[in-house]
Amino acid sequence: MKTITLQEGKKVYFSSDNHLGAPTMEQSRPREKKFVAWLDEIKQDAGAIFLLGDLFDFWMEYKSVIPKGFTRTFGKLAELSDAGIPIYYFVGNHDLWMNGYFEEELNIPVFHEPQQFTFNKTSFFIGHGDGLGPGDKGYKRMKKVFTNPVAKWFYRWVHPDWGVRLAQYFSVKNKMISGDEDVKFLGEDKEWLVQYAKRKLEQQHYDYFVFGHRHLPLEIDLDANSTYVNLGDWISYYTYGVFDGEKLQLKHYDSN
Repeated sequence: MKTITLQEGKKVYFSSDNHLGAPTMEQSRPREKKFVAWLDEIKQDAGAIFLLGDLFDFWMEYKSVIPKGFTRTFGKLAELSDAGIPIYYFVGNHDLWMNGYFEEELNIPVFHEPQQFTFNKTSFFIGHGDGLGPGDKGYKRMKKVFTNPVAKWFYRWVHPDWGVRLAQYFSVKNKMISGDEDVKFLGEDKEWLVQYAKRKLEQQHYDYFVFGHRHLPLEIDLDANSTYVNLGDWISYYTYGVFDGEKLQLKHYDSN
């Protein structure tokens, strides 16, 4: 478990599911500018920033090639990282194929599995959320294919122009690959991540479980001392989480 001690007045920020590049680069650019404006605002009191996956609608790293675009986002992340603000990235189901670029160019650690963090004395269990809990068997099978080293090796032999274009097409069009879900709350018993969090609590206590993936802002008390939070997205809700050293809250960003 990684421990971060927050200085007085500093906060921890959480964001997820921007899906930049979808449905097209041009159409997602206003959302990207809004996200960058948010990053610029929170740099004043950010003690750490957690990006919980699917920042891009598709991401694939070849040996010496990355997808074109997202200049504003990379520039702002580099600025914050260079200023000494710790940034942590959790791989989502749209950016499974990360392989060193964030670490080498931006000094941002990348996690492929959920992680445990403690901020001061408050414990967090953090991850993107895809493939966790019961159900979602179709996606779990698909994820095994996508993360298979042999499959990735063969795909990298496809020319990047074709490989990126093909993956972007399926990412937008195919629900199984995109992981898009019905953004209606159907009750705790049908929320796979809630069920997953409750099972984790049987093994160890966490004050907060924080996930993305669901695209629906949610705050659910699991018991008297533990809360499940889903961050929503930057497509419909523009929601994010902020921990002030005592309490985690979901907030809506409005740049106007």
